[in-house]
Amino acid sequence: MQGDEQYSANLDDFLKKITLWYETDHEGFKTMYDAAVANVVPYPEDTPEEVRCDWKGKDIQFLCEFFREWYHWKSGVNNGLDYIEKFSWLNYENDYGMVFVTSGPGYKMTADFTNLQGLQMDDEGPEGQALIQKWVDELGHKRMDDFEPGPWRNFNDFFVRDLKEGRRPIDHKDDDSVVVAPADCVINMIVDELTEETPIPVKTVTMNVRQLLGDSDYAEMFLGGTAVSCILMPDSYHWYHAPVRGQVVEARSDIGGAYYGMRDFPELLNKGNVGYGYDYEMFDNFRRGYLIIKTWYPDAKGEHNEVGFVGLVPVGLNSIASVNFLEKFQGLGPGLTTPVPVEKGEKIGNFKYGGSLNILLFEKGRFPALQLLQGQRIGVLEQPERTAGLFTGSYHTQSRRRRPLAP
Repeated sequence: MQGDEQYSANLDDFLKKITLWYETDHEGFKTMYDAAVANVVPYPEDTPEEVRCDWKGKDIQFLCEFFREWYHWKSGVNNGLDYIEKFSWLNYENDYGMVFVTSGPGYKMTADFTNLQGLQMDDEGPEGQALIQKWVDELGHKRMDDFEPGPWRNFNDFFVRDLKEGRRPIDHKDDDSVVVAPADCVINMIVDELTEETPIPVKTVTMNVRQLLGDSDYAEMFLGGTAVSCILMPDSYHWYHAPVRGQVVEARSDIGGAYYGMRDFPELLNKGNVGYGYDYEMFDNFRRGYLIIKTWYPDAKGEHNEVGFVGLVPVGLNSIASVNFLEKFQGLGPGLTTPVPVEKGEKIGNFKYGGSLNILLFEKGRFPALQLLQGQRIGVLEQPERTAGLFTGSYHTQSRRRRPLAP
């Protein structure tokens, strides 16, 4: 039997551990799990069969078999969220479920299983190569043509595959007033009046910027400012880049947090308008990092005589334990005396397999809206299969909010 803080060596060890925890009520594991399944809220009747999982009153054997099936399931491009969603019904609008998966032994359980999934994705054997080929086949030649060809050592190596030179040219690289997308992503404005101490609702969402930045002194720079979500789809390019040119004055990639625990995870994908109306305050509880860039604001004459700050917050969501910064941006915590230069569009880091997003933070009055020039890309015409798998579906509608959430 391993200690609480040690990861399991394999799936069997993991299942033995949580079974023993249940039998002995280790740190309240049985008490919290039983309370979670006793208070499960039914999923909506229109939920598709492939993402249904009824946790009501289920015992420890059910939990173990669920993890066993999930571990041995090989996901494809458009169904990569299915098991995450199945697991999310345990804490969907369920305070007891939220407590179980985000604290104490339940949190340790999700961390341990996430680590096992990471080891799977690092497998350099035939199974890993078969999973890579499945994704390559599903993505198709057109999408794969953007990337450097393999071979890839393992699935995680494939997941953070590099783009071919020139496939993402940086727009207006020499114009410091132009902000570029940090990743291949779906963009949505979150809130334009960030607050420090209390999550005041603005446009149906909330954000506590100081919590999000791990109590960084730079948080006050963004009070009253704007936050923009940049959500990465599972089949997209998974590196993130600097949105502006400047100097990195502070960076952390090690802010701990939960691995699972979105109260209404399915609402994150809402009929193509990804993230609209979602409560982003909860992301301060997820594993994340942040990077603060000192940049220059040109005046009306185009002269760089005003200094400002832009924040980049990578957030690892369900099944992500990794927020990986390149070495250049590691070890740049509070108190940094020598800023590190960064170019617009320069690589910052990557996410490995799972759900992820970047949140961009801007000072008050500096980024009032998304603004495009004629002829610039605003989106793509999708294949119905990808749209159905990643953006839409009856189970992504507001009908999920069946009752008010507990305060």
